[in-house]
Order: sequence, then structure tokens, then C-alpha cells
Amino acid sequence: MRQLLARRSVIATAALGLALATAPAVAEAAPQPNTNAAVKVNLTVQGPNGLLFKGKIKTKGHDVTTTTGGTHKCDGTNGGANPSKVPTPTAALDDAARLNYFSWDGTWYASFDDFSVDTIKNVSGGGSAYWSIAVNGTPTPVGGCQFKLNAGDQVSFTWTSF
Repeated sequence: MRQLLARRSVIATAALGLALATAPAVAEAAPQPNTNAAVKVNLTVQGPNGLLFKGKIKTKGHDVTTTTGGTHKCDGTNGGANPSKVPTPTAALDDAARLNYFSWDGTWYASFDDFSVDTIKNVSGGGSAYWSIAVNGTPTPVGGCQFKLNAGDQVSFTWTSF
């Protein structure tokens, strides 16, 4: 009986070794690029009476907190706009405000999964005006937490009346 168990053990070990040796190699997933790497952009804030801010800002997508809107993600994944986190215009505005000691506020709209920028440096939009967002001279087709920024982009928030 011992010989039979020993022989089965040898056969089982040999079969396992053969199976492992002939099994297909499991490919390792290729490393994914960091889509939310910080980028440097040129940010301009133009109010109704002139320039409120102009400078280079290093930014990446992150959570944003406003007095009116609370804390929400602002990393390009908002509304399913991008599959992974990316730098965004509103995150750039938030970074500029924090680093340069000026305020901004925005209302959070859950239905859009984005902020509406309401006030920058105590200049409000309101009934007949709003803060428009453009990148490289073109209005963004999505909200400021959804649009992907690239290094060197020209980002502008402009007080616009209608």
C-alpha cells in the first residue's frame, strides 16, 4: 500500500510539474500612463472692468471645495467625460485662487456632475452675466470639471454679459 501511495505521489508531482511547465505565461498588464500628471497652463481671468488674473498654473484634476457648492471631484471623470482622471479648467482656477490668495465660488449641479463658476475675485455673474470658459480660444463644449487640459493650453475664464 505504501508503494502504491508513493507511486501516486510521484505521478501526481510529475503531472503537476508538466502542467505548470506547459501552461501559457500570464502576460503582465502594461503600465498605464499617468493621465492626471500635473500640467502647466496659462490662465487668464477677465472681468467686466479688466484683467483679474494672468499667470502660469501647474494643475491636475482634484477635489474642489466651494462655499456654495461643497466638495466634489473635478478631475475630468465627471459625467463620464474621460475614462480616467485628467487636469481640468476649474481645477486650474481653484489652484490659481489658492496659490494667489483670491476667492472664487461655484454652484454644484448634480445633474451635470459639475460646477457653475459664479464668482471670481468678488465679481459675480448673475441674471445677465456668467463666467464662460475657453481653452485655446474655443469655448469648452463641456463643463470645467470635464474638459481635459494639456500642457501649454491657454485657459480663460471671461465675465460675459448677454
